[in-house]
Amino acid sequence: MALTRLGPNQAVNLSTNTTGTLGVANGGTGLTSGTTDQLLKFTGTTTLASSAISTGKVLQVQHTKDTGYHAVNSVSFVTVLEVTITPTSSSNSILVIGSPHIGKNTNNTMVIERCFRVVGGSDVQTQVISDISAKDGGTGQNMIGGSSFQWYDSPSTTSAITYQYRIASYSDNDVVFFNLYNAGGSYSSQITAMEISA
Repeated sequence: MALTRLGPNQAVNLSTNTTGTLGVANGGTGLTSGTTDQLLKFTGTTTLASSAISTGKVLQVQHTKDTGYHAVNSVSFVTVLEVTITPTSSSNSILVIGSPHIGKNTNNTMVIERCFRVVGGSDVQTQVISDISAKDGGTGQNMIGGSSFQWYDSPSTTSAITYQYRIASYSDNDVVFFNLYNAGGSYSSQITAMEISA
């Protein structure tokens, strides 16, 4: 819109003396309103438009820290660490990051690691982490230390999801550990799930 001078030596009050939308060519944005988390972008030489800042945003973070000790002596997987998150949109992704502390008891024992996506109490998807963690030829306990994993998951759901980190022994009767207790106390492990907007 054009601005009209009201009289000699009179200024134009943009708060009270204008109506409509002020175009870009006249120093305006060409917009009447905007919404939260939007920015202005050029779409042409003299045209502006609003655009949402949404792609790649971290929408929520869920986190679990666990100091519980587990000894596993079976090839069957045992859940030792988990976190639950409920996506706000089925098109969003979930980034799962874990830092479990594991160990073994005897020579040549190996820790098998998996992360499971569980929805409604049922295993839906599995992320293989490692089948040979902690492999060595030493005897006796080996606390090994921290393992780590990442899973950029696309669950396509708005139902609650529990990501479970599970371990198993490479062979029955060979003991593997989670958060092995030492003289100073138990070690700790952590798992984090972050919802990332599409």
